[in-house]
Amino acid sequence: MDISTSQFFLFVVSTTGIRALRSNLLERLLQIPFSIILRKPGEDNLEKFYETFHGSNISIQYLLTVDITRGYLHKSLSATMEFIIETDKADIFEQQISPEMVIFYITQDTQRHPLLPVLKSGGFRVTGRISTLCSLLDPISGELTVEVSAVPISSIDIHLLREESILLGDKIVTETSLIQTTQASDGDVCRNVTLPIHVVLPRLLTCPTVLAGPFSVEFKVLIVITFQSESSKLHSKSDPTAPRMWTAVETLPLELIRTK
Repeated sequence: MDISTSQFFLFVVSTTGIRALRSNLLERLLQIPFSIILRKPGEDNLEKFYETFHGSNISIQYLLTVDITRGYLHKSLSATMEFIIETDKADIFEQQISPEMVIFYITQDTQRHPLLPVLKSGGFRVTGRISTLCSLLDPISGELTVEVSAVPISSIDIHLLREESILLGDKIVTETSLIQTTQASDGDVCRNVTLPIHVVLPRLLTCPTVLAGPFSVEFKVLIVITFQSESSKLHSKSDPTAPRMWTAVETLPLELIRTK
């Protein structure tokens, strides 16, 4: 098909093919279908395609680039677009995976960082449970209860963290960063009242847990209880995941999987 004429063409890349459209919009639309086989059934597939993931230090991306070379005195055209890859249906769990619930306790005795004297003397106790094995199609669910707290609570936040590790020589470099924050409560809460935990997973910022040898992508859930304090007002823009004297934290591992 010869489309090298003196008229200007607009090229549009889509999942169904490459389209060339004349500038006057009155001529016919030219479409060139194409397809790419990433994996042939029944053959040995030595290379594995990991799911698309956009992280802080590790990104798994698949890009499609189309280059069109035109005639003399015409500038070549190029377009690049990203397409999303998910786990092959043959490798997905057939049965529905039930979330694995883990019970947690948060008290002044479980904290490894310094606390305000009023928190250490008055004490607090927060209990609950949360899913640590979760499908990417389902939210992270759970519940928590503030049983005792001598100091009023300012907020309870659920932080979703990613832990990216890279093999560098004979060392493993690991960095943890924040993906998103979900607020479970704003202000003080009634004692012995169950609060639900419901965290929706962002598609491009999460993927099935990857342990690939030279790199790994893992996830964690960080529960942060912030108590009312004058000190917290002075550090309102500090890292929300860093332990402070006016906060209590609990970190739990999270395994993400792909299900049908």
